[in-house]
Amino acid sequence: MAGTNTTGLMDGKAFRESLRKYKPTVYVDGQLIESVVDAPSLQPGINALAVTYDFAHDPALAPLMLAKQTVSGKTLNRMLHIDESAGDLLNKLEAIRVLCQETGCAQRYLAHDALNGILQAVTKMDDAKGSTEHSAKFAAYLQKVQDDDLTLGIAMTDAKGDRSKRPNQQLNQDVYVHIVERNAKGIVITGTKAIVTGAPYVHEFLVMPSRTMREDDADFAICCAVPVDAPGITIVSRSAGRPGEPEHGAPLFSRKYGQATGVVIFNKVFVPWKRIFLAGDWEFSGDITYNYATHHRHSCIGARAGFGDLLIGAGVLMCEANGLDPNKKSNLRDPMVELIKITEGFYACGVAASVYAVQDPHSKTFMPEPVYSNIGKLLLSTQIYDMHRLAHEVSGGLIVALPGPDEDHNPATAATLAEVLRANPNVPYDKRIEVSRFIEDLTASYQGGWYSLISLHGGGSPTALKQEIWRNYPVGNKVELVERLLERGVLAEDNRAITKNKQPGRCCDAGCSQPGQPFMVPLSKVTKSA
Repeated sequence: MAGTNTTGLMDGKAFRESLRKYKPTVYVDGQLIESVVDAPSLQPGINALAVTYDFAHDPALAPLMLAKQTVSGKTLNRMLHIDESAGDLLNKLEAIRVLCQETGCAQRYLAHDALNGILQAVTKMDDAKGSTEHSAKFAAYLQKVQDDDLTLGIAMTDAKGDRSKRPNQQLNQDVYVHIVERNAKGIVITGTKAIVTGAPYVHEFLVMPSRTMREDDADFAICCAVPVDAPGITIVSRSAGRPGEPEHGAPLFSRKYGQATGVVIFNKVFVPWKRIFLAGDWEFSGDITYNYATHHRHSCIGARAGFGDLLIGAGVLMCEANGLDPNKKSNLRDPMVELIKITEGFYACGVAASVYAVQDPHSKTFMPEPVYSNIGKLLLSTQIYDMHRLAHEVSGGLIVALPGPDEDHNPATAATLAEVLRANPNVPYDKRIEVSRFIEDLTASYQGGWYSLISLHGGGSPTALKQEIWRNYPVGNKVELVERLLERGVLAEDNRAITKNKQPGRCCDAGCSQPGQPFMVPLSKVTKSA
């Protein structure tokens, strides 16, 4: 984007240095972390986030990774952009796929999803109240986040306690974040958020409700922004990726890139009113939850498509290293095609959700079409295990039976292993084991299990996805179609509670192309230049 104003954009190095301004209380594996930036256990996660900053400065990727905000006229990182068109949503989807091809999981797209979701909710709330208070506060905060090019942690999932009870019914109410004090300057919050992505190495937390609240849950209806090192916050985190693996041998992908997830404990944390976007307005808590979930499920589609690209590429390399050609062997070609079908199948749902985007009537921003978003997320959630299985099928058992990296440097065994474990004479032994360990890393290690579980439950469990599909799908249209063909009369709507849902209007067979950002060339299909 030659000629655009990108002076406020950090690169990866500047992002790392920016974290030094914060002093969060972080524990990893029982140890207090003195410096997040220098902690080996967190480096893979910081590396992954740094890529989102560096790609914004790559001239070949800039048209995709950057976006121009119409209101401010500023060019900013797409991970902080407010979607102004269907094209924005499609470009965001593609940008996430490209980032996750590089990192496995780029993490920063959660900020995009939360910012868009909150803006839509607070605008609706102000319209209902005849006010601009909450929208104005959020607009000021959004401008700060964009101007400073921040990374946000999304503190949404509460610890929840007894799942059969609502927040106000919990014996220990600290399993949900809630308001314990209100005063002229702000509120004080206490409670626990679990499974916060990237918690130790973000700049700020966006605290959001994890469910639709009722009136008796009003103290739990909170949406606010707090610095990661605000007094009273303690982060108990897992390490990111596999940072403790041996340095020698084939370089492990997960030693370079990974994701930390943390439990964030709020103990009487003060939040000033200017950083509070929802406090007790329980009627609008569900809007924040729903909006964020729809945006995030759309983003997850792009993220896991990038992961699928890694498996497809590694599967082909493994076939080659084993001396087998999928062009000639249907037993290899068929599972590879199945892997491609799965990846591009759920990604196509993300494309459809972008093209058929719905304009929010309050904020005038754009939301991914919910049925396609939830179907795409449901497909990837349930088929991630098939993706792993297919990668195993074309790779063979060597990916878990291969001796460890130490043997590559053992003078008693290394030479023999290099001879007997070589397959294709055109592929050196070290190249074969490198791909083997790459597939093991992504599918059959602790990290492989993490990718499976985060795909299944991250952004909503299959049950939640099915609920949204049924809630939004136009079943009523299908019923009316069949009744018309059967020449039956259509019953009154009052008697058709199950089938009231009707198809949203679509302007033409080709779908809708909303004004705004143009659709970009799919860079995920193009080999990135060195």
